[in-house]
Amino acid sequence: MDNLLTWLIAGIVLGFFFFRHWRAHKRAVGEARAAADRGALFSEGPKAQHPKIALDACIGCGGCVTVCPEGDVLALIDGKATIVNGHKCIGHGLCAEACPVGAITMVMAKPSAGADMPVINEEYETNVGNLFIAGELGGLALIKNAVNQGRDIIDVIARRAAASAGGNGHNGHGVLDVVIVGAGPAGISASLRAAEHGLKAITLEREEVGGTVSKYPREKLVMTSPVEFPLYGKFHKTTLSKEELLKFWEKVIGRTDLNIHTGEAVDTVKKEGDGLFHVKTAHAEYQSRAAVLALGRAGTPRKLGVKGEELPHVLYRLIEADHYKNMNILVVGGGDSAIEAAMGLALQDGNRVTISYRKGEFGRLKDRNTKRIEEQIRLGKIEVLFNSMPSEFRVGSVVIDCGGQIRELPNDYVWIFAGGTPPSDFLKAAGIAFGTEGVPTAI
Repeated sequence: MDNLLTWLIAGIVLGFFFFRHWRAHKRAVGEARAAADRGALFSEGPKAQHPKIALDACIGCGGCVTVCPEGDVLALIDGKATIVNGHKCIGHGLCAEACPVGAITMVMAKPSAGADMPVINEEYETNVGNLFIAGELGGLALIKNAVNQGRDIIDVIARRAAASAGGNGHNGHGVLDVVIVGAGPAGISASLRAAEHGLKAITLEREEVGGTVSKYPREKLVMTSPVEFPLYGKFHKTTLSKEELLKFWEKVIGRTDLNIHTGEAVDTVKKEGDGLFHVKTAHAEYQSRAAVLALGRAGTPRKLGVKGEELPHVLYRLIEADHYKNMNILVVGGGDSAIEAAMGLALQDGNRVTISYRKGEFGRLKDRNTKRIEEQIRLGKIEVLFNSMPSEFRVGSVVIDCGGQIRELPNDYVWIFAGGTPPSDFLKAAGIAFGTEGVPTAI
């Protein structure tokens, strides 16, 4: 009798834990399905590099789900790894590395995945022969991927140059092998690789070496896995801050005969009837057999023309709000981007956020943003100065003209959202197709 009672109690305990496990599993699956539905609402799927899962090989271990730095890109549904928020994927590739059975490979999305994305083939070439796109502009925000793309594109260009010139890609007086537009991660990698191949190259950067990385917050981690840099080899550090990466680039560039022009913005890139690319800037015109566009997606921001706008704390793009705390912050603008940035910054501990907008009220905001900003203003988390315009940016303060009344506010950072020239206009002027406009072919 005692043994029967013992077995009965053990059965009840085991049944209880089994029920809890079953209910937790059911809840997790339900949440995963809900995430998949939400993902479908906000995005038609991955727009760039993303994991492709072989369901017949997947063993449902969940390693890919756990290792993803973006959180909920993947989930287990019915015992199989499934993409539930593909639009969040930026191509880390850690899920593929973590899969013990090799069921995940990293692939590029179809050109139709995004109408605002330029069409490129597996060699990162556009529909315009020998015109390549690398890095963020092609949908890959991850620095490691941008570095790899810049390197691989130059390998293609060097191979074609050698084949077309019988082993010598330097024929033609004054004609370059390649013009590289942008000196961010992809552009620097391409520049180093071009030097390694002995190509005649020039790199044109409208601002400073480092591109978007140079605008990141202090001490921001920019890489979390090893990467191989041309002319240097494997960089084995698994974590790298903005400052470390910029210092490394400065060291490598200082030891290498690179032809990088900073402060020289490119106006147009056009392939003419002579088969050469004519790249025009305000200073010169360059001719080359190939061109690499290693630009960011933000385009050229519109400047206010205000004194002190060149100071390093005046920014045009918010990378990560949680890196700014206990700061006096001014956001200039009244569109959705400005409002969303201000609200994100206001959520961080100790921030004092002010919005300066030249009109008397916000116009044409998303309904969600209208309600949220009204609530933030009511709670005193954000101060809004309508009918105002900054007149001078200083170190530690900003001067604002509020309808004829001058105010000076303490300030650590300024973000300006005044619109700008999107890179899509620049790309279309170069003849590059977007979305389903055309399928690229290697020429």
